[in-house]
Amino acid sequence: MQREMEISQVKLVPVLLFILLNSVWCTTSNSISESFLQCFSSHIPSNSSSKIIITKNSPAYYPVFQFSIQNLRFLHTPTPTPEAIITPFKHSHVQAAVICAKKVGIQIRTRSGGHDYEGLSYVSIAPFILIDLFELRSIDIDIENEIAWVESGATLGELYYAISQKSKVYGFPAGTCPTVGVGGHISGGGYGTLFRKYGMAADHVLDAKIVDVNGRVLDRKSMGEELFWAIRGGGGASFGVILSWKLRLVPVPPTVTTYVESKTMEQGATELVSKCQAIADWMPEGYFLRVGLGATNGTNGGKTIQVEFSFLFLETYEELLPWMKENFPEFNLSRTAFTEMSWIQSILSFADYSINDTEALLNRSQQSRSFFKGKLDYVTEPISEAGMEGLYQIIFQLDASVVILTPFGGIMSEISESEIPFPHRKGNLYEIQYAVSWDDDEESEKDVSWTRLAYGYMAPYVSKSPRGAYLNCRDLDLGINKDANTSYAEASIWGLSYFKNNFRRLAQVKTVVDPGNFFRNEQSIPVLRSGKMKFQQQLDASL
Repeated sequence: MQREMEISQVKLVPVLLFILLNSVWCTTSNSISESFLQCFSSHIPSNSSSKIIITKNSPAYYPVFQFSIQNLRFLHTPTPTPEAIITPFKHSHVQAAVICAKKVGIQIRTRSGGHDYEGLSYVSIAPFILIDLFELRSIDIDIENEIAWVESGATLGELYYAISQKSKVYGFPAGTCPTVGVGGHISGGGYGTLFRKYGMAADHVLDAKIVDVNGRVLDRKSMGEELFWAIRGGGGASFGVILSWKLRLVPVPPTVTTYVESKTMEQGATELVSKCQAIADWMPEGYFLRVGLGATNGTNGGKTIQVEFSFLFLETYEELLPWMKENFPEFNLSRTAFTEMSWIQSILSFADYSINDTEALLNRSQQSRSFFKGKLDYVTEPISEAGMEGLYQIIFQLDASVVILTPFGGIMSEISESEIPFPHRKGNLYEIQYAVSWDDDEESEKDVSWTRLAYGYMAPYVSKSPRGAYLNCRDLDLGINKDANTSYAEASIWGLSYFKNNFRRLAQVKTVVDPGNFFRNEQSIPVLRSGKMKFQQQLDASL
């Protein structure tokens, strides 16, 4: 949105003035980037700088930059590419990058997996340095003490694989996409098939290491409990560069069970969706359900809605069968319709990988990349049949669209909404996401518009005051920071949707740890322009 406004403004500038301004911009940018490179090189051994610094003149520049761009919407944009890419091998390299970027006055973006819905981990209107963490991905699993240290550049797939190599009866409650980076996922909250049993990934962080605005490496003790609270769901990019997480592993049974069945409207799909709304949030906490809605060809030549119901049970077939018979007798409940497997195989199953190809989890590239746009809501009351019918009609307008319902409940309803910055706990029946993937850039306007149409239609049926959103499904349509001096009130347009009442506490932490607002982007936590001293005094008194 901001880029479109700036482009339209440029069109109003006389051509000669535009050329002059553009020349000044480029000259200033080049000068700053050269100063950064000189500073950075002075902080690291000369024999290793060429391996860490990738400039625009390097043949490796575009392959490295594009490797982790998971959304093709941001592969070719009118915004600047990084002035340089830093690929740190050591924590000291990250420290040097932060110190030098702050010194010369250039912004940074930090990328672990590149899955930010709006590309903010590698896209910026202003000149910037990209810190790409893919070389910082060590994982240390300690099964005896049920913990893991994992660096931010690792992917969820690499973490799951490492756990599975040590034990068949431990797992970790994070997302279903193996190529997502650990750094961003956990700092935004993070949840997947185990979240009704164990909560979010950020609920299981025991410690962390972060490079702060002064270039210091801090752990939980040295950063303090307020900053430690903020980075577990409040987005690490607003506060520093997260280097690694210490995680608490969770027990999983040796055998879990998956079940997938699709039904059309003619086969009773809409009635089953209504039933899911009524009972899914109070399923046993060891059950996970994902309901995917899309358009398909009907038997009469027209369109119909097809619904895919995907279950994960932390039980065997014999253990789950009585509940399924009581609540979903409409499904095929024969033993052959269910698949018993290990937890790590269920990760592969939900990622659409072969359940016998565990090595696939080590692949950092998605099986295929496409253009993508998603928006998200939280539903607190069952949506009426008439309301759902209207949504079905919107789905019919775009064959590539999908709507995904993910029931909440379980332990998510028992954890306080202020435990970590992620607030959407008790009272939410399910999350609903409206998403489109496409392969042709010329379709972008049409497909992005569809998500906004669906989102607009759903306003009466979802959470209100504020209308909830989730940082890991970032949506710039909610609003953006206009510049480094965006006020708390201005940022509240989007901030309250993500964080509700936790947003002010996040801003208070930000004001203390990064008062100059060095770590910023279009939806970073703002600095409070007044009250900093008072909060600092309160913080000091609590330590």
